[in-house]
Amino acid sequence: MTTDVRVLRRDDWNEWYGKLELAFGGIPEAPEARALYEDLTEFDRSIGTWDGDRCVGTAGAFTFRVTVPGGAQVPAAGVTMVSVAATDRRRGVLTSMMRRQLDDVRSWGEPLAVLTASEPAIYGRFGYGIATRQASVEIDSTRVRIDAPAGTDDVRLRFAGVAEAAAECEAVYVRTIGSRPGMLARRPGWERLPLLDPPQEREGASPMQCVLAERDGETVGYVRFHNKPEWDAAGPKGRITLRHIDALDPAAYAALWRFLLGIDLTSAVHARNRPVDDPLFSLVSDIRRCRVGVRDSMHVRLVDVGAALEARTYQVPVDVVFDVEDDFCPWNAGRWRLTGDAKGASCKRTGDEPDLALSVRELGAAYLGDTSLAALARAGRVRELRPGAVDEAALAFGSTVAPWLPHGF
Repeated sequence: MTTDVRVLRRDDWNEWYGKLELAFGGIPEAPEARALYEDLTEFDRSIGTWDGDRCVGTAGAFTFRVTVPGGAQVPAAGVTMVSVAATDRRRGVLTSMMRRQLDDVRSWGEPLAVLTASEPAIYGRFGYGIATRQASVEIDSTRVRIDAPAGTDDVRLRFAGVAEAAAECEAVYVRTIGSRPGMLARRPGWERLPLLDPPQEREGASPMQCVLAERDGETVGYVRFHNKPEWDAAGPKGRITLRHIDALDPAAYAALWRFLLGIDLTSAVHARNRPVDDPLFSLVSDIRRCRVGVRDSMHVRLVDVGAALEARTYQVPVDVVFDVEDDFCPWNAGRWRLTGDAKGASCKRTGDEPDLALSVRELGAAYLGDTSLAALARAGRVRELRPGAVDEAALAFGSTVAPWLPHGF
């Protein structure tokens, strides 16, 4: 290789981001989106691969804190803007950037790296495991109703300007961050991301609309959505597309969904990214009239196995020795003894005989409580060396609620 991987300079951002756009199809992003991502780019955490004066690879890492089981918010590098020029594939560009990036993340003292993948087959070889999933749902709102809990009628709903209500909505989001593993605590500036609403991305729908849920003068929830009016010979059949919904209690959540399903002149509500155990699925009157799909979402990479496993808690007491394989980050390889419970954990190097053998990819997949170590064992990706160890560890690693990444990055 004749390429050079180096930290991104501000003067190179336009070329660097332009190569990213080209790698993802060559359609320029809306000016407001491009401007926001330039503002959010952390230049000292972004790298490019250069071949002479050509940029042939891009990668960045946002500063996040990820909620883990037990509620702690753990420092994590949000890997983003990864691309390789189509003319320079199979030259080791991606591998060299992943190598540099994970070395950097380790030097920053961040035990986790996380990403969303355009192609999920890419990142397993670098130790990333699929740690959260997301559900999409298409609801026939002409036939489905919300079985609302007590108190729903006490919630007042009102339309509000998207920009004017932004601070209230962000305050609700911040209060929900600790409710699920996988949710992100963000640096200032990220509150602008949910407000992006380029006309070319609306697919013929309305500008984004916002409704606040209030009780006793306090904002307890919000929803942002698009309305796409449509008609045929039988009459109106408009479509609502959900952008964001958050609420502080079940009644407020039900009130917002009841509103969405009851909007006049519409017959469908579509949501692209919901938790796989969304309370919505227990509120709807007919789940068969809700077409649900599930796909991968956040991929997790343990950069420091000991620190990462110590940062979360465990559903039941656990005492297990892992024999970890990690060719890409060899400082993680070897035997680790994890002891912990619902109050805390310790994970240290050990010479004791191992109970389970697995790669760091499987630890990443199980880390937030979505993917079961027992399921991975049945797939042949975890080897049980002590009888009963798989079930013990799988139960301990679980989560009472499904982890969920509320937005991409």
